[in-house]
Amino acid sequence: MSHVIRRATELALDETTVAALRAALRTTADEVVQAIIDEVPPYANALSGRMGGTIRRAVRTALGHYLDVASGNASGGDAGDAAYELGRGEVRDGRSMDALLSAYRVGARVAWRCLAAGAVPAGLPAAEVAKFAELTFAYIDELSAASAAGHADELAARGRVHERHLEQLVRDLLTGASPDVLQASVQRAGWQPPVSLTAVLLPAAQARPAYRVLDPSTLVLDDLPDSLGVLLVPDADRSHLLRQLADRTAVVGPARPWTRASASYARAVRARSLSSDIRDTEEHLPELVLSADRDALADLRARALAPLRTLPAATARRLEETLRAWLLHQGRRDEVAAALFVHPQTVRYRMSQLRELFPDLGSPHRVLELTLAVGLRDG
Repeated sequence: MSHVIRRATELALDETTVAALRAALRTTADEVVQAIIDEVPPYANALSGRMGGTIRRAVRTALGHYLDVASGNASGGDAGDAAYELGRGEVRDGRSMDALLSAYRVGARVAWRCLAAGAVPAGLPAAEVAKFAELTFAYIDELSAASAAGHADELAARGRVHERHLEQLVRDLLTGASPDVLQASVQRAGWQPPVSLTAVLLPAAQARPAYRVLDPSTLVLDDLPDSLGVLLVPDADRSHLLRQLADRTAVVGPARPWTRASASYARAVRARSLSSDIRDTEEHLPELVLSADRDALADLRARALAPLRTLPAATARRLEETLRAWLLHQGRRDEVAAALFVHPQTVRYRMSQLRELFPDLGSPHRVLELTLAVGLRDG
């Protein structure tokens, strides 16, 4: 506003002109408001009743301050602050910046027409009319800029609050919070729950870029331990999601009801700890099952494979590999030989050794126990 005040020193309206313009302030303000109602649709029903009266008074106050500026009797006042608060209020009332700028354009045109209609008959010299017009539009431009700043700041503040609410919702989902806590988080975040959520675990630096190409309702958090981030994708088409993430180091958990997103996240975390090569947890369910309780698996291996421990390490290793191939290929000797890159006679010889070590190798219970024991190559 100081810029406008400096320009006003080039044009100091005389008292007669200012008095004439002040006398018409109420009429001018009413015409400005009515033009905005008629020409800017978002304001069609917004300026009636108490709100309409408030806006009319605000317009009169702004015009009165402008006349103080134009007559050289203002030091700045609070017109800019009021315009800033107006911009913030427009966000709260749900109107866009485009609507507000349109209102300013209409208001500037009507205000100038009314001011000029009052100033010229009051004796404003023709040579001063152009300066008066420049000052009028410069003043309204500065009010417009102040309102735009208020509008932008309010949007930014609301965006930050909304983002914090969404992040808290993700944390509640990942920790498996109670249904009551989740419902409260959903309401605060203004988020529409889907049927299911699929957790995607990936490096923190990749989380936001990946988020931008997914469903807009996807939830994101990029400050997990170990520099990791997570996406919670609503009602995902799994094959499409995997294609979208093909170029990223991502682990995709299973789809789960949205209130059980923690289960999808937990599986993705465990898959990542199991191997850096896993992308789709659904393709590695046996490994995930067998590694669910590593102590139990170690105990099972120790008991089930105890007969092998009496042999030299290299022999025990070869026989364990043969046993694994025999179990997985259901005893088909040629397939076992191909898997081990040995001759079928070698398989016959090794199996005879294994049958001596495991006399009950044909027992269903023993087959189950041994299959689990040798199911993971790395044990």
